[in-house]
Amino acid sequence: MLLADTPATGGGSIWGMILPFVLMFAVFYFLLIRPQQKKQKTRNSMLSAIKKGERIVTIGGLHGTILELTDDIVVLLVNDSTKLTFDRSAISTVTKSTEAS
Repeated sequence: MLLADTPATGGGSIWGMILPFVLMFAVFYFLLIRPQQKKQKTRNSMLSAIKKGERIVTIGGLHGTILELTDDIVVLLVNDSTKLTFDRSAISTVTKSTEAS
């Protein structure tokens, strides 16, 4: 038989084994990781730029105007007399800014 005379096949080079993993990481980076980092960066800049008098919407869907603001806490005026306290991270979007007279 000729089976004993044929050299062993398989193996390949180390680059042939690593290349699929590198390509998968590149796809994950450009499709998942990078867009999420950009979204987080814009959210952090929005949260750091809010100020008194702006109308916002919380993650829970509550609309209100910012009365007081600290590093972690936001006090909202929901209607004419109701004040609610939230974490700054609970703000979803800024709807509009009211002009101070």
